[in-house]
Amino acid sequence: MSRFFFDIHDGIRFFQDHEGQECADVGDIRNEAMKTLPEIAKGSIVSRGDHPQMFTMLVRNENGQSVYTATLNFAGLWLNEVALTD
Repeated sequence: MSRFFFDIHDGIRFFQDHEGQECADVGDIRNEAMKTLPEIAKGSIVSRGDHPQMFTMLVRNENGQSVYTATLNFAGLWLNEVALTD
């Protein structure tokens, strides 16, 4: 197994993964992105409101080369004034 590093950008800050984790294959890397990005977004969307937000994961191998990227987007839009008064 090889070690991969999962860096995150939440639209404001960049968090570099210094520990990494062992992954058996490319499926493990993709699954980690699919699991982690929604968890990060869930907490951040609540604290920052309805403004459009993008969450990006950049995966590096042991040599520091980028090997995979995944992005999760959130955009909320109020459709009428009634929703704002309820």
